[in-house]
Amino acid sequence: MSYATLRVEREGDVGWLVFDRPDVGNAMDARMLDELESAWRELDADERVKVIVNTGEGEAFQTGLDVVQLSRDRDALREQSRRTKRAELRLSAWHNGVETPVIAAVNGVCAGGGLHFVADADMVIASSRATFLDPHVSIGQVTAFEAIALLRKMPAEAVMRMALVGSHERLTAQRALELGMVSEVVAADRLRAAAQELAEKVARNSPSAMAATKRALWTAFELGLTDACRVGAGEVVSMWGHPDQVEGPQAFAEGRTPRWSARPRSAPPTSDHDR
Repeated sequence: MSYATLRVEREGDVGWLVFDRPDVGNAMDARMLDELESAWRELDADERVKVIVNTGEGEAFQTGLDVVQLSRDRDALREQSRRTKRAELRLSAWHNGVETPVIAAVNGVCAGGGLHFVADADMVIASSRATFLDPHVSIGQVTAFEAIALLRKMPAEAVMRMALVGSHERLTAQRALELGMVSEVVAADRLRAAAQELAEKVARNSPSAMAATKRALWTAFELGLTDACRVGAGEVVSMWGHPDQVEGPQAFAEGRTPRWSARPRSAPPTSDHDR
């Protein structure tokens, strides 16, 4: 597929989803909101892609909704408003049920709705130049989805402070690392290489086992401890008898690289971008 607001690239086993509206801080207009769903599902359905890296072009990572478009053409974001009301967003990998491991590589400012892509990634690394803020309350809007999701990985005090201080304070990459928002900070000129290297490490593992692991861990956020462990047990059992459970130990014993089976993939959605 071709996209007007995103770039979808592949480098070996790694798929890249790049926000590509650098002149406006990669803000999400109606077109990008539409394209994101298709782009995530295209990469998730591609058997060649073992890991997806999400980053931004230019100085910003992602700065949320395009408020300029919103102020001039409220109808342009009508579908997004309906999805917001129903809590049925389709922005991030988590929103779209992506089973492929996802790494967010935050190259610059991440603001407002951009925090979806940090909260909903499996792993997050950041450039030393990255900053994080949630300006919703500073422009008369409520912050909810992004901050609620961040509560799963950060101290509540830090999330509350970011939500209520709004645009008047930014977290540095180093502070985000201290708070658990990101797991690694690298020099700005090393970010893409570092993300590719991390993705390649992840890509060496069994795709089916990783998908089952990801389902078990994300489901745990929705449940109590006992129920989450029951779901996890189901995912463990789902791999019993799988070819990868034979191949892994055999490859280890023989001192060679495993030859994993392909993870079953659903077909990518058809959309207007194909026409």
